[in-house]
Amino acid sequence: MIFGMEPQIFAWVVAMLAVGGAAMGILAGLFGVGGGAIAVPILFELFAVLHIDDSVAMPLAVGTSLAIIVPTSIRSAWAHYRRGAVDLSVLRGWALPILAGVLGGAAIARYAAPWVFQLVFVVVASISIVKLLFGRVTWVVAQTMPKGPLLWTYGAVIGGLSALMGVGGGVLSTLCLTLHGRAIHPAVATSAGVGVLISVPGTVGYVLAGWGRAGLPPDAIGFVSLLGVALFVPATLLTAPLGVRMAHALPRRRMEVLFGLFLVTVCLRFLALLINGASG
Repeated sequence: MIFGMEPQIFAWVVAMLAVGGAAMGILAGLFGVGGGAIAVPILFELFAVLHIDDSVAMPLAVGTSLAIIVPTSIRSAWAHYRRGAVDLSVLRGWALPILAGVLGGAAIARYAAPWVFQLVFVVVASISIVKLLFGRVTWVVAQTMPKGPLLWTYGAVIGGLSALMGVGGGVLSTLCLTLHGRAIHPAVATSAGVGVLISVPGTVGYVLAGWGRAGLPPDAIGFVSLLGVALFVPATLLTAPLGVRMAHALPRRRMEVLFGLFLVTVCLRFLALLINGASG
């Protein structure tokens, strides 16, 4: 028995997490997202196979996803920064509001039902899909990012929703930046930096939110599975630079379409979870 699993099941779990981790790394570099949109459904289904109750499995999947995103986001953000594509002025303005939003989202996670996490992702990602697949360059609300309270509000909302979605904020921050006149390449690069601002405090928040919660697996610290982190992270670190190279080689419109199709796939997966939960 390994972590309470038969050797055959443990080998399947390792293989599943390795493949998911490789996909996460490529997505992190290509789209400026931490890859949580892939990690959360994979981890949720994995925890279901391990007979972890749904009320614990969903926040555990989200918290573990945020922990996995930490090294991936750092590496992706550094690679984009070295290319001079990250807007540091935006990151400085968002730092504290994002922190407040992330910690608020983690606090909600302790009490929220599983469907809350899934519904938040579907609603938010659907807005991005419309903009990416059917929008035009003229779909902007301003030519520059705002300053002061509105900028802080953007940061807090991005942090809070991303904490509930288990993602690094790339979906929301890329949408926000492109609506304010930023081209897709610098928007994606800056979103990679947002992933660092969200994933680090988000991981700490989910550890605290799940501390002492009944029904957690033996390897978990709060709502973070150490086994999930240990198996995902190596693959993500190996493949993130490949995604960055792909991002800087693709034209703007192709980047938008690929990002939109990626989100469609993830939304369909979460809708399936919502429908299954409602029918159950």
